[in-house]
Amino acid sequence: MFYGIIVSMYYLDNKQHHVPHIHARYGEKEGVYSIPDGILIEGSLPSNKERLLVAWIEIHREELMADWTLALSGQKVFIIDPLK
Repeated sequence: MFYGIIVSMYYLDNKQHHVPHIHARYGEKEGVYSIPDGILIEGSLPSNKERLLVAWIEIHREELMADWTLALSGQKVFIIDPLK
């Protein structure tokens, strides 16, 4: 969580979105974002929060992809630092 944005990785729903992705919630809004390119797949966030999230994805893309791979193989994922 950072700046009120809660980020979750639901790796078991890869059949629905077909790409490594994260879910981000801010208040009542939720968006699903592709990890490889930071593009919104579904939903929405307020534009200022979306900019923060996309920057965070860009900074931590390698870590997010590593966590996705670990999670798919049933291994423990690492906690990724929030945006500061």
